[in-house]
Amino acid sequence: MQKNKELHAFLLNKAEQLTEEWYDSLDKSDPSGVYASADPEVIKSVKSKNFEFHQNLSRMLVEEESIFYQKFSKWILEVATDDEHVTTPVHFVIREFMRVRKQYLDFIEEFVSLYNERFSQEEIGLWNEMIIKAFDSVILWYIEERNNYVNNRLASQKEMINELSSPVIVLNNDAALLPLIGDIDTARAKLILENTLEQCADKRIRYLFIDLSGVVVIDTMVAHQIFQLVDALKLLGVATTLSGMRPEIAQTAVQLGLSFDKVSIKSNLSQAISLKL
Repeated sequence: MQKNKELHAFLLNKAEQLTEEWYDSLDKSDPSGVYASADPEVIKSVKSKNFEFHQNLSRMLVEEESIFYQKFSKWILEVATDDEHVTTPVHFVIREFMRVRKQYLDFIEEFVSLYNERFSQEEIGLWNEMIIKAFDSVILWYIEERNNYVNNRLASQKEMINELSSPVIVLNNDAALLPLIGDIDTARAKLILENTLEQCADKRIRYLFIDLSGVVVIDTMVAHQIFQLVDALKLLGVATTLSGMRPEIAQTAVQLGLSFDKVSIKSNLSQAISLKL
């Protein structure tokens, strides 16, 4: 344990040197990523994160493994969710982890050379194994957290886009328009149903035009949900008129056995609106 403490102190004392040598040797020729930034604040942040990494990693020599990784978690999460790092190609980041790992192995060699007679090959091999294991774990952990962050952000963006793509546009005091555009899958159809009901209730809509002229493809499940929307709106006291229905959508509805008896249908939006407004 005493020898581990000595190596820990040695590496901690070298932390600033490690950071400066690492940054100076960076390949800054590729502009895509955080490492090539010329912004002083970004450069300062990159160096700071690297220095914090050394402070965290060196603790593996003097702390229990569970405590070591617990304390490391804050650094991992900060870097994995940092926009500058997220927009950096992941293989660039992994490359830098590997270069820093080489720095550590070189510094262990330097440390051993200062006190060559004091350390056995078994001890040196153990330190090298600890370094490699720690880096492998941190790299994997970073990739997992980055992947989670990116996926969650994409899901949030998709949800926002879906919400914005089904707006209920108020035309007068009690009439509104819901223009549907683009492909509608089952997930989006569910959101359209929920958002439309909520918006019609909030805006006190009594008559809604649902225009389908911008919908190119629709499957049987989605067609069924559109008609479910019409039924749900009726329960809220909202009368609906469908317009712009393409032949393939009409064919799908007929194949499903969906009834048009209680639904007002017009060939185009202009015709639908002119009869009501």
